[in-house]
Amino acid sequence: MTGLRRADRPGRSGRPTLAVVGATGAVGTVMLQILSQRADVWGEIRLVASPRSAGRKLAVRGEETEVVALTEEAFDGVDVAMFDVPDEVAARWAPLAAAKGAVVVDNSGTFRMDPDVPLVVPEVNPHAVRMRPRGIIANPSCTTLSMIVALGALHAEFGLRELVVSSYQAVSGAGRAGVATLRQQLSLVAGTELGTSPGDVRRAVGDSTGPFPEPVALNVVPWAGSPREDGWSSEELKVRDESRKILGLPRLPVAVTCVRVPVITTHSLTVHARFEGEVTVDKAREILATAPGVVLFDNPAAGEFPTPADVVGTDPTWVGRVRRALDDPTALELFVCGDNLRKGSALNTAQIAELVAAELL
Repeated sequence: MTGLRRADRPGRSGRPTLAVVGATGAVGTVMLQILSQRADVWGEIRLVASPRSAGRKLAVRGEETEVVALTEEAFDGVDVAMFDVPDEVAARWAPLAAAKGAVVVDNSGTFRMDPDVPLVVPEVNPHAVRMRPRGIIANPSCTTLSMIVALGALHAEFGLRELVVSSYQAVSGAGRAGVATLRQQLSLVAGTELGTSPGDVRRAVGDSTGPFPEPVALNVVPWAGSPREDGWSSEELKVRDESRKILGLPRLPVAVTCVRVPVITTHSLTVHARFEGEVTVDKAREILATAPGVVLFDNPAAGEFPTPADVVGTDPTWVGRVRRALDDPTALELFVCGDNLRKGSALNTAQIAELVAAELL
């Protein structure tokens, strides 16, 4: 564990100083909202971004705060630094911030599988936050976070043995470019009869596929991430590797297919989970209904189950369609939804930072 030199650097009002690196980005924008909505445990909140954004003023906790440029000096006196930046930026600056005495909570993919960096979900493995020899704590990917809180609660009771997942990922998972691409494509297909002939949507969209390999409007795209060996994508391997690390199951068999769907924000997943012994739906529902950070919303006969249109903008993982597998009494089938910009990114980062802050208060 890397200690905090708190006594040497008291924050405003005796509370720790927080830096938000990447404050002007898509996740950073949500982060500022979350910091304004949650219990105020921070003294100074310092907003940090690229030099081109320096001087902008953003609202946080009801105050206009000026953005400062990302430099070494930006971390002077900082106790906790939350990074919402691309991998290459985190790789350069996160170790520097840690070297200056800040505990870094990094939302990029740079450090997630580093054995000396804990990968933390506060509802599942909060103890891991204290074991940070590099002074860095990693935040999981948005797809993993959309399901892992519910899955962790079931694992604690039943003991997870195997996992099969299909994700239905919102375009905001690809950043502002993903959202802009879907909105542009929707404007091109709205009010038309497209989607009725082979290739008609692609012809209408042309080369405007943005960060996606195929049109996403009126379509689903069975690919997210970048290519890896044997036909797998980076997103699929993230879900596998991160789930193993968070749950402490390094040999857990995991199969994942990631699909991009025409939804702005909120990822959905179907989950087939096998456990060590026989499970019952009643017990599973009891666990999910009482698990922190989970909402059980499950009455299909009444048309009640989670959908992105209803879950977007909320913090919990929503779970529905809870069934025992037809041919396996040790397996459960679930449908889960989670806002990929809130719990799937900014909120979990903020929760980790609050765990660190609690060490100081």
